[in-house]
Amino acid sequence: MTSHIPQIDKASAAAVSPRGMIIGPVAAHVAFVLELTLVPLLLPAMQSHLGLSVGDLAWIFNSYGIAVAVGVLLSGWCGDTFNPRKVFGYGVALFAVGSLLVAASNSFEMLLFGRAVQGLGAGVFSPLLPLLLTRASPLKPGRMLIVWGSIAGYVSALAPFFYGSFFSKFGWNIAFVFIALVALVALILLNRLRDPDEHAATPPAPKDYTQILRARYLWITFAYVFCTYGAITYYLFRLPVWLSDNDVRTASVGLALTVLWLTFSGLSTLLRNMVDSPHIRTIMFASPILIVVGFLLSYGNENLFFIVLSCVFVGAGLACSNAPSTQLILRFAPKGLSAASTSLDITFARLGGIAMVALLATAGFAFAFYATALSCFIAATCALIASRGLGFPPSPAARSTL
Repeated sequence: MTSHIPQIDKASAAAVSPRGMIIGPVAAHVAFVLELTLVPLLLPAMQSHLGLSVGDLAWIFNSYGIAVAVGVLLSGWCGDTFNPRKVFGYGVALFAVGSLLVAASNSFEMLLFGRAVQGLGAGVFSPLLPLLLTRASPLKPGRMLIVWGSIAGYVSALAPFFYGSFFSKFGWNIAFVFIALVALVALILLNRLRDPDEHAATPPAPKDYTQILRARYLWITFAYVFCTYGAITYYLFRLPVWLSDNDVRTASVGLALTVLWLTFSGLSTLLRNMVDSPHIRTIMFASPILIVVGFLLSYGNENLFFIVLSCVFVGAGLACSNAPSTQLILRFAPKGLSAASTSLDITFARLGGIAMVALLATAGFAFAFYATALSCFIAATCALIASRGLGFPPSPAARSTL
């Protein structure tokens, strides 16, 4: 809505839109996405190199997620209290240091510590990305977010394939070195520029965060996010380990994960204009069904076709969950608390993954399938209940964001 967008002349916009203010955050997000897409592929190599059990791998996987959840909550408060660009930079620096610690790890304990440092940094900087990008391009913020999302999607899709096909022979450590280098490039670009809002920032108005506790449909959507992302995260954790145990080549695992992320990116693009009522209910309800079907197809199949088909279903489930759930969270967020609500969105997604991996890391397929199916049933129920709230008009915060 134009009433919510400050009028900025082109000369002013040019002054606040240096390339580094765009490239820096995007580069940091590329590093973030590389971690997200490559780590599941790297788990079997870590296990073999350090002699880890599946339970140890669960700790390695979850230590990052727990730290991200903590970092996201810190980011929400620090971003409102201090200069967002500086907070973002500190988070990127912490992420880079953690990545290097992981790359240099020669023991389970050091690897665990490095993953925690890496995750804390990711949690601090990742929620501030949309804020910095829209500030850097105030005349066309929507276009900037589309470009950002497109880059993230392509990186997600191609990184597993390229690593599995060309770089896996150099060891798993090289991936974390590369992630750290990308983060350091982002940090250098950010530090070379002056934040145009650094001296113009005004103290934030006091916020009543208790309003979030009273937002019923918001919490139902959080439950949906917890369940769907929990199931998807477990799939991303378990599939590469299971395929490695069945002597499936790293390149084939990389191809399967590439298909998953390509499906997610492509379907997300197709759904971008369909996430408003009444389509959103159907899309969100389809997500848990697709996840369950994908999980079932992955069991007992060494045939690459069925593995790839499984990834197609799970990638489609992620696409049907991602944008629609964010849409609802913005719609149900109390006025002035959309940033806090989206931070909680990320936190619940991570907590869902942590819970599912911790519960099912060493479980047999039958128990894992029933647990995943139960999680998806709860998610489908939450989708139906949350969609009832779509009859209410969106909050001003949501209208200004959508």
